[in-house]
Amino acid sequence: MSETTRIAIIGVPIEIGTSEPGALMGPAALRTAGLIRTLADLGHDVEDAGDVAPDTSGAARGLPAVARWTRALSERVTAALEGGALPVVLGGDHSLSLGSIDAVLHHCRASQKPVFVLWLDAHADFNTPDTSPSGNVHGMPLAALCGEPGFSELFADQDRPFLDPTRVHLFGLRSIDVGERALVTKARVAVTDMRAIDEFGVVAPLRRILERVAAEDGHLHVSFDIDFLDPGIAPAVGTTVPGGATFREAHLIMEMLHDSGFVGSLDVVELNPFLDERGRSARVLVELVASLFGRRILDRPTPVIEAVSAQPVRG
Repeated sequence: MSETTRIAIIGVPIEIGTSEPGALMGPAALRTAGLIRTLADLGHDVEDAGDVAPDTSGAARGLPAVARWTRALSERVTAALEGGALPVVLGGDHSLSLGSIDAVLHHCRASQKPVFVLWLDAHADFNTPDTSPSGNVHGMPLAALCGEPGFSELFADQDRPFLDPTRVHLFGLRSIDVGERALVTKARVAVTDMRAIDEFGVVAPLRRILERVAAEDGHLHVSFDIDFLDPGIAPAVGTTVPGGATFREAHLIMEMLHDSGFVGSLDVVELNPFLDERGRSARVLVELVASLFGRRILDRPTPVIEAVSAQPVRG
């Protein structure tokens, strides 16, 4: 990611992957909260590519319905990547990552560039139709992308590249179903749960992830679910899990991701404005995305305030 980045904003007003209505309003809320203006003010070349609008004929819910969104979004994200832009996909429920990451995998296959995924989320989203207690597809995208059975109808390309689960890192995990726990363990998905963050902070585990991406010269896709944050900070989410990341921890993660220069694509998902408080959560997300794209409180050459020698007060 350079100081001036071409950014393609793609809205995905999807909520059929969840049972909680309201997520389809997420892209509009982020635009209203000033996301595009904020990124442009940082000096980036920002194009609002509008919202994905798939064919809505056929089944209204379940895998066939999600498949239409997956294929339509994959085409849009592929076009952005091939045009040299960094896609920022606004949701919408987390099933949209099926389309965004599918596009990244296809784009990177030609250059044999490995794809890494940083999954900032309270949940593992590694269920299958057989393990999911709810049947909601927003809890299944990683399992589908990593090649678990039961998802063949989702993707247009039956010869599609699979996501390597050992290059997936669940960060901020604090809720996992019994069946998906077994799948995550078997697939050797890396996990930094909130217990580890409480003990060691976010810097050391995130630095290890970034070092691995650097060593393999990989493409880093960041998928940011609003429930990664503590609901006291961002309440506009239908799958509330107490004990999430603080505002400052999330900012530090975004600042480190920007400094790394490795982020090649981004999802911002599960914002449900119907559950928000006067747009509070949308504004928090805009601030965090701005940090990922270079907003700073202080330029790094400036000493941090605590490190500046105290000057005597003149009376």
